[in-house]
Amino acid sequence: MGYFLNVVYGLAILFSLPWLIYRSIRTKRYREGWKEKLLGWVPKRKKPGRLIWLHAVSVGEVQLLRTLVQGIERRNPDCSIFNSTTTRAGMEIAKKGFEKHTVFYAPLDFTWAVRHAFDRIRPSLLVLVELELWPNLIHAARRAECAIAIVNGRLSQRSFDGYRRIRWLIGTYFVKLDVVAVQDAVYAERFRALGVQEDRLIIAGNLKFDGACIDRLHPEVLSRKTQLGLTSDDSVWVVGSTQSPEEQYALDAFSKLKPNFPKCKLLLVPRQPDRFEEVARMLDASGFRVLRRSQMGGCPVPDWDIFLGDTVGELRWWWGLADLAFVGGSFGDRGGQNMIEPAAFGVSTSVGPNTKNFADTVRILLEAGALTQLDQPSELYDWAFKSLTSAEVRAAIGTRAQNTAIAHRGALERTLDAIQPLID
Repeated sequence: MGYFLNVVYGLAILFSLPWLIYRSIRTKRYREGWKEKLLGWVPKRKKPGRLIWLHAVSVGEVQLLRTLVQGIERRNPDCSIFNSTTTRAGMEIAKKGFEKHTVFYAPLDFTWAVRHAFDRIRPSLLVLVELELWPNLIHAARRAECAIAIVNGRLSQRSFDGYRRIRWLIGTYFVKLDVVAVQDAVYAERFRALGVQEDRLIIAGNLKFDGACIDRLHPEVLSRKTQLGLTSDDSVWVVGSTQSPEEQYALDAFSKLKPNFPKCKLLLVPRQPDRFEEVARMLDASGFRVLRRSQMGGCPVPDWDIFLGDTVGELRWWWGLADLAFVGGSFGDRGGQNMIEPAAFGVSTSVGPNTKNFADTVRILLEAGALTQLDQPSELYDWAFKSLTSAEVRAAIGTRAQNTAIAHRGALERTLDAIQPLID
């Protein structure tokens, strides 16, 4: 099985090579970590004892791990922690967030790469965020007598249907999982149907509720407020995690809002770093005063209309400046992005119609009257206009959002309880 997959992976890389080279030249992606990815030449453990290897794909999952890592440290102060990620953006966040721990690029799912990685790390527990189920990685963990846990587990209908069609091929790998801590009962049933044993499934809740900040007076929020020269008279609309053409939708709506609300400011944060320059050119052509995070000096800069957050890992704090928010990836094909963070800050928040990646979260917030879901991009202006017109309505929605986010905390301790026996 493993060697068959090696051939499949190799052919996939071979056929993708022209595209990878093009993307590498244009965006500087896919240039780092190839020794780790292809050969499994990851950092070697330096001391004996218990060691946990936590793997998260990109920025969102890496940020989620912060809360879990803090919990593991609290319960197991003598335990070594290694963190791996897949993307360059994820690596940037991991290096900042896990300075005390070892951080590296995860090996690709070739037999030799994952085996070499396990030989060098020798972990007692492998923790995978949400669903990073790679057959050779699972097999290598079992070969190394390493326990395997999935945390914050979720399995979309599309992924479930795909796995179900090839269950004859990969079903044994679901059986090998020691703990699967999922977000809700729907995901639990899907994992169960794919072969995860009942006594290894736990409905823990969503770790993103535990990791979201609720304090608008947090030093990270206040320092950014000062840097941007914001006052109590300003109204800040944060539009975050956008994909093309959501930036244009927001700009069009803002252009219509500005004459009616001269103190309104737009804070825009695209999802992908390789689109920062593209979005900057679009904003520069708008005629508004544009401020870029990457070009700020040390002094407050109050004279701007649109702020471009062209850095990685700060969006979780920009939400804390918002009077209203729109979470991107929901008017396109991405399936939505994390709307828990603005909700936890008590921000009146909207999303587009495509939120399949956060279907359970959207359902919870909608049922609480704590979120607005729009059907068309043209509705952005009407929603923003109404939100800015009525501070009372905006505040009521924000309060419900924050209360809902607080009420759904607790996943961290339930997850820690589930994986602690594996650590022990």
